Amino acid sequence: MPVPLLDLKRQYRPLREEIRAAMDRVCDEQRFILGPEVEALEKEAAEALGVEGAVGVSSGTDALLIALMALGVGPGDEVVLPVFTFFATAGVVARLGARPVFVDIDPDDFCLDVGQVAAQLNPCTRAIVPVHLFGQSAPMDELLEVAGEVPVLEDCAQAWGATFGDPLVGGIGRMGAFSFFPSKNLGGFGDGGLVTTNDPELEGLLRQLRVHGQSGVYEHRYVGGNFRLDALQAAVLRIKLRHVGAWVEGRRANAARYGELFAAAGLGDVVVPPVAVEGRGHTFNQYVIRVPQRDALRAHLAERGIGAAVYYPLPLHLQPCFADLGYGEGDFPVAERASREVLALPVFPEMTAAEQEEVVDAIAAFYR
Repeated sequence: MPVPLLDLKRQYRPLREEIRAAMDRVCDEQRFILGPEVEALEKEAAEALGVEGAVGVSSGTDALLIALMALGVGPGDEVVLPVFTFFATAGVVARLGARPVFVDIDPDDFCLDVGQVAAQLNPCTRAIVPVHLFGQSAPMDELLEVAGEVPVLEDCAQAWGATFGDPLVGGIGRMGAFSFFPSKNLGGFGDGGLVTTNDPELEGLLRQLRVHGQSGVYEHRYVGGNFRLDALQAAVLRIKLRHVGAWVEGRRANAARYGELFAAAGLGDVVVPPVAVEGRGHTFNQYVIRVPQRDALRAHLAERGIGAAVYYPLPLHLQPCFADLGYGEGDFPVAERASREVLALPVFPEMTAAEQEEVVDAIAAFYR
């Protein structure tokens, strides 16, 4: 039985008429850029996340970029971030002419190793960007204590609905950056993003920066960019926002079932399931295991029609575009080992128990 890594058609079918009606409403109004749909999404998202302000932007990458711009990051500055994450986290730093400063990850939760952050802080440090990787929050209490006065920008691209204790991610640091890429737990029908903050001055600055720094009609106080969210995306996201809580719970249930199935299959010696740290509200945007012979297993699964993916096969310090930073192989051993062992399995909320059994049976067959 084929099992896809993600099947968005199953999510769409029960919402089809509601989503089409929302899109028709935008078409009838002919207001496609920002406007009332985006304003409504911002209000509803802020309420859902428990933050004072939310600013819709054009993508998760642009959410990170505009947030760093609002912090004044530029040439000569340094930004501390984990070496094991999606490229955009470091790419936006380099685009602003600043230097990404990498730290290794914790081997259990894949988030940045807070113990390495303090040694990287210096007068040039303008921000720290923890990534709530795969849907689990970074250790924010320890990080905020280490950060002191250095602003913390949360990369929440994969972590809508994750918590650290009581608060949801996105409202713990100075700002949070979310992605609405279609594969995310809350995904649109294209690119989109959101920046959250509890600082009204920062919110006002973000709103100017997303429209080329415009403060009045053709009056530009800053050099910003075209980071606007379009109304069609906002209309779709407003529908999906009502369901994302249930979808997250579905992912958590599937993650728990995987644990039971792996144990029943006697795979405890070869499959290391993801660690859901207590109090950190894992939302399982990805269900990432660690295994030996990862690439051979992935090929075996593909032969059976089972989707799997590697996030991420190359840590950022080994990316060719960052060669001038002076890092080399062996500098971040935990991330380098993870890049050889990690494999994401299907965990989307609509998948069936039979599909999960198929995945585990295929893995068990490979290691027999």
